[in-house]
Amino acid sequence: MKAIRNIRLISGRKIMSGFAVVFDEKIEAVVPEEDLLHGQIEAWIDGYGAYISAGFIDLHIHGCNGCDVMDEEESALSAIRKSVVSTGVTSFLPTTMTMAFEKIESALIRIRRAMNLQEGAEILGCHLEGPFINHRYKGAQDEKYMRPPNFDQIKAYTDIIKIVTFAPELDEKHTFIQCCTEHNIIASIGHSNATYEEAMEAIEAGVSHVTHVFNGMAPFHHRNPGVVGAAMNSDVTCELIADNIHSHKAAQRIVFRAKGLEKMVLITDAMRACLLKNGIFDLGGQQVIVKDDTARLADGTLAGSILTVNKAVKNFAATTGIPLEDAIEMVTLNPAKILGLENRKGSIEVGKDADMILFDEDLNIQRTFVKGREVYNAENIQ
Repeated sequence: MKAIRNIRLISGRKIMSGFAVVFDEKIEAVVPEEDLLHGQIEAWIDGYGAYISAGFIDLHIHGCNGCDVMDEEESALSAIRKSVVSTGVTSFLPTTMTMAFEKIESALIRIRRAMNLQEGAEILGCHLEGPFINHRYKGAQDEKYMRPPNFDQIKAYTDIIKIVTFAPELDEKHTFIQCCTEHNIIASIGHSNATYEEAMEAIEAGVSHVTHVFNGMAPFHHRNPGVVGAAMNSDVTCELIADNIHSHKAAQRIVFRAKGLEKMVLITDAMRACLLKNGIFDLGGQQVIVKDDTARLADGTLAGSILTVNKAVKNFAATTGIPLEDAIEMVTLNPAKILGLENRKGSIEVGKDADMILFDEDLNIQRTFVKGREVYNAENIQ
């Protein structure tokens, strides 16, 4: 077994000093440092006073470091999972785009194979974003491949699809929602032109999540609250892209006050340009211009982000004024709960996977562990 000491432990929305974490593949103990017996530990790790928390879980990421989930090369997913660990991500949902359905199926098959590999961050399944979305709020999705929700088209992949983003106003009689809930797939409203009434009916039928709230949906209006109003006036969980570009800081504070800490999760919606410099890139077959920390189509439409989870945490804590330990929960325990994985991920507790990260005051990641394996060490990067 190994032990990490000289740390500031973030757990249970508290920051605690004087404790050590003993782990192998799972967390074996969290004890006061003075209670550890040297003979029991094979390797000691000095945290040098760094923060330690459970690893980040990104529920919505399309790519990074030059690679995209939709890329046909098998190496793309491998490159993504090896890259995100430098941002504190220890597990994630590779997220698809609206493209020809055979391309989506190919991506799902690659994700299924990759889930069995041990390298970099763990792949927990897939977030299917499209093609069952509304062209009125397509964002950077390709309109020509959009279609009404049809569960039969994804039935063969229910073992790996964890979240489906769709437009509920296109789901006649809510049959798609019912099929999703029957197969333990999270039905999420996104890229939708649903009215408030349509969205609330979908929520009553089983929708439990909203994809990147504010984006890909009609703006809130006092006579037409739309999906945003339904999100804030119901029990659904909400994703938020906290890059201060996709949503005004005041809007972020408003939705946080409406939803509360436990019903929000920070995501990146990152595309292949994440971790790279400015330039011209591809997203779902469309050209994206990355400049001044934004990713946009030629017409100015936002096309995902180049945000990282550690930056999202730092941004949101500064925007709302909440403590660091609260913001951390929005990328650890909250996404774990959404996926039903809170018994093995999302916090540093005995018996859970040893998915852990060490970081400094500015949220710079120093070391990353996935199931006890060190997969990133900033000191080893040249």
